[in-house]
Amino acid sequence: MGQKPSATSLFRHPLGARAATAFLSGSAAADTLTAHEPPAASATQRDDHEPSAHRYRTIWLSDIHLGSSGCQATYLLDFLRHNDSEYLYLVGDIIDGWQLKKGWYWPQAHNDVVQKILRKARKGTQVVYIPGNHDEGARQFCDLAFGDIQVRGEAFHTTLSGKRLWIVHGDLFDGVIQHAKWLAYLGDTLYTLILVLNRWFNRIRSRLGFQYWSLSQYLKHQVKNAVNFISQFETVMTDEARRRGCDGVVCGHIHKAEIRDIDGVLYCNDGDWVESLSALVETMEGELKVVYWTAMRTPSAAVSRKTKATA
Repeated sequence: MGQKPSATSLFRHPLGARAATAFLSGSAAADTLTAHEPPAASATQRDDHEPSAHRYRTIWLSDIHLGSSGCQATYLLDFLRHNDSEYLYLVGDIIDGWQLKKGWYWPQAHNDVVQKILRKARKGTQVVYIPGNHDEGARQFCDLAFGDIQVRGEAFHTTLSGKRLWIVHGDLFDGVIQHAKWLAYLGDTLYTLILVLNRWFNRIRSRLGFQYWSLSQYLKHQVKNAVNFISQFETVMTDEARRRGCDGVVCGHIHKAEIRDIDGVLYCNDGDWVESLSALVETMEGELKVVYWTAMRTPSAAVSRKTKATA
């Protein structure tokens, strides 16, 4: 029996990013591999000697949606280059298998993000990958390790102050995903159209010298049903965390970064990298923050918008 391949080895071949993505997303896209894929890892090699501006104990990222045109991979790569941590949790929807099944999309920036995460794992960051609904194909590999990356259905993290946090993507507690998946697919198509509008809107803003601002987030939060769904989701997640004997929950799924106390249980959502461009972090002092990385190459400005809570 042959030796089990590592996650790193999957990316050494020029076609590796596409093959590994298809593998993790559970899509059939591997059948469409072509020989003209450009070599990978150029960006990660360039940043070998770039000092990190911030050192955290823990970073949580979710809803990156690599493989979709809405993914803000360039911003995320900039964030990963300037921020290090002891623990890195990838809290679902890292790869968008739904979009990859519709059509292959994998630009170099998406490959660079994967390479950077693998590089952090090789250098000692403890990386835990918790699949979501868009990369649900990876759930068959839960409780296995691929190279330096652990795949889990859920995880638990204890902060410096001793609080126990339950970490899960959150889709398993979404009634639409569980009981009306056709409606979820329809909503995903409409959401993709909104993200296209958001992308063009911000291209115009950038040319005019304005900073990134999420039009899609704004529109979503003006819709009463969306606001009600978010509120119900947050309550369900904290109730489940309480039932599991945890002090709080860290999740993603709804693309709305937040930290708040709900009836004595800490609710944390790390946001996304298609709209809010946000991460949840635990500082070396044990403080939890939501960090918005909406200003390229200006870390001080990027962290100016943040939500704080004591962990």
